[in-house]
Amino acid sequence: MKLSIIIVNYNVRDYVERCLRSVYAAADGIDVEIFLVDNASSDGSVAWLRERFPDVRYIENSVNMGFSRANNIAIRQAAGQYVLLLNPDTVISPDVFRECIRFADEHPRLGAIGVRMHNEDGTLAPESRRAVPTPWIALTKYLGHSRRYYMSHLSWNEPARIEVVSGAFCFLQHSALTSVGLLDEDYFMYGEDIDLSYQLLRHGYENWYLPLDIVHFKGRSTIKTSFRYAYVFYKAMLIFFVKHYLSFLHIYK
Repeated sequence: MKLSIIIVNYNVRDYVERCLRSVYAAADGIDVEIFLVDNASSDGSVAWLRERFPDVRYIENSVNMGFSRANNIAIRQAAGQYVLLLNPDTVISPDVFRECIRFADEHPRLGAIGVRMHNEDGTLAPESRRAVPTPWIALTKYLGHSRRYYMSHLSWNEPARIEVVSGAFCFLQHSALTSVGLLDEDYFMYGEDIDLSYQLLRHGYENWYLPLDIVHFKGRSTIKTSFRYAYVFYKAMLIFFVKHYLSFLHIYK
């Protein structure tokens, strides 16, 4: 098995259907398996999708386990040499999988690959390339100076080493993922991609950006205007800082 694709779904049935259609088109001729982990959706997602994509391997959680736990359930069952964590609100260009595999096969120390993400309006998503949010970089971003955090010095049109790969499209060497212990399940949503990318770097792996195109309909699976979003996001940032910079504290659980 060359590639295991994992999609975590929560009440975005129409988006995940479009995502899966693009996945099947991009996976033509590649030995892949596709997991759909449903986090207790209430919109009839699984029944709807089973009729249209019977070859997908469905995992139905009885409660919303969050992003990290849901992905880890499928990762432990995945047989692919490579694992792709993919948001349900994305659309993949036809050449993305093939080019990621070609590049990964040529880079044995590869940890993760991120790609050139476009927003719904066609603009480039700056989070396609990010730096690890050290206290200094996090402070400068908070003060409105985000060039370093988004690695804005890099060309959008050339492959480049980066630090943080977005969880919206995170193509991973399976053995590297296993060696760092999968996703940290202390993160319910947000921050787990930063943590995983940082762990890969700490273990000597390389994270790369490739100029391959996807569209990310950001936030379709979350309500970003809600207090709940703000709470989960800032809690995730606290977990990261305590874990990696203030490890003598244990205040986030």
